[in-house]
Amino acid sequence: MDGGNRTTVTEFILLGFPGSPSLQLTLFVTFLTVYLLSLMGNTLITFIVLTDSTLQTPMYIFLGNLSFLEIWYTTATVPKLLDTCFSAVVTISVHGCITQYYFFFSMGATECILLAVMAYDRYVAICNPLRYSLLMNAQICLKFSGGSWIGGFVAPLLPTLLISQLNFCGPQKINHFFCDSDPIFKLSCSDTFLVEALGYTCSSVVILSSFLLTVSSYGNIVATVVRLSSRDARKKTFSTCASHLTVVTIYYGTIIFAYVRPPAKYNFTIGKVISVFYCVVTPLVNPLIYTLRNKEVKKAFRKCLVQNTFLFTKMTKKF
Repeated sequence: MDGGNRTTVTEFILLGFPGSPSLQLTLFVTFLTVYLLSLMGNTLITFIVLTDSTLQTPMYIFLGNLSFLEIWYTTATVPKLLDTCFSAVVTISVHGCITQYYFFFSMGATECILLAVMAYDRYVAICNPLRYSLLMNAQICLKFSGGSWIGGFVAPLLPTLLISQLNFCGPQKINHFFCDSDPIFKLSCSDTFLVEALGYTCSSVVILSSFLLTVSSYGNIVATVVRLSSRDARKKTFSTCASHLTVVTIYYGTIIFAYVRPPAKYNFTIGKVISVFYCVVTPLVNPLIYTLRNKEVKKAFRKCLVQNTFLFTKMTKKF
């Protein structure tokens, strides 16, 4: 096609999940409920970790980082998802689309690295308990946390810069509820081979390396636990590992399916359904799994609740 006959696209239309008004309403209520619960749960965990001195340890610092990340990770996509369920036509500018792409993949990469770091932290705590304070002191913990954020935000930087140089000249409909990589490539009238290859390489390296490190850490934990003489200790550790592995399986299973595969085999309908799991479900599941059986967090939550109730009662009496 002659470049002079092309019409430059300045905004895209997000199609979301098309369906009857009743289906749209059901999806809207469901996604909104999960989103609000996720925000409240992750905000509460972040607040507790920041304010309770008993939780200023590597394990909880990483958990606080993960919860803080989940707040922004889900916020990068879910508001537009809700908009597609509520409005007939939902648009996003090309620049806004590329910005959403960058922040979504940055926070996704950060989460992969953080999950690997948290698994390593548990590996050191269980397999090398006598050296734990040396291997995971406050300084190292901060380096791991900072490195996770820096690494996550650097990983998709070059692919994003290349995407910003692509031309879009129609059609302008994105068969998704957010600006994912494949729908963007599909709409470009430029040669996307280089950016696709680079994007999938970066995704594969981050996802698979983090996944292998996570699985390796839990594999060593299981091997160590099997040798424990105490039945209660084995039961408790297996229970904790099983909970963590549930999160890992859901998250990595869906993102590996979505991003570690030949681009030609991408199915947009299946892709949208799979995306719901890592965009909407895991940000809610993470705080539940990592804190539901955690006595220290539950104790800190009760303490926070009592303190705030007392403060509220005291302020009420003044008025």
